[in-house]
Amino acid sequence: MPLKIELKPGERLLIGGAAIRNGPRRSSFVIETMTNFLRGSDIILESEADTACKRLFLTLTVLYLAGPTVEAEDLFVRQANALMAAAPSMAPYLRDIHDLLADGERYRALKRCRDLIQYEQSLSERLTASADSGA
Repeated sequence: MPLKIELKPGERLLIGGAAIRNGPRRSSFVIETMTNFLRGSDIILESEADTACKRLFLTLTVLYLAGPTVEAEDLFVRQANALMAAAPSMAPYLRDIHDLLADGERYRALKRCRDLIQYEQSLSERLTASADSGA
């Protein structure tokens, strides 16, 4: 079934391996074949991946858009293990992401990783507040 997508001016869209940026006006188009895509709000650019969880999100993006490869799956495992070692409290998020990937639910795994990024941010804010109050 075709999918109609409307893009805001300047909005990004990833379709498979293609990156698209809309022009100055709102536009719409129809995707007529089955394919994976991400709207601008679901995209983290490599230059924006300044934390471990955001880098994990990039790996999940590759798994979602390009399909699973041995290299991307191995990278996911290494990144997840490093996160678990650094912050064991991330285990529930990482377990959920792993289970979703195992079930072929790569888009939902991306969404769960967004929750993990928010959790990482809250940990960072708590550490900063703790360091500021201890100084």
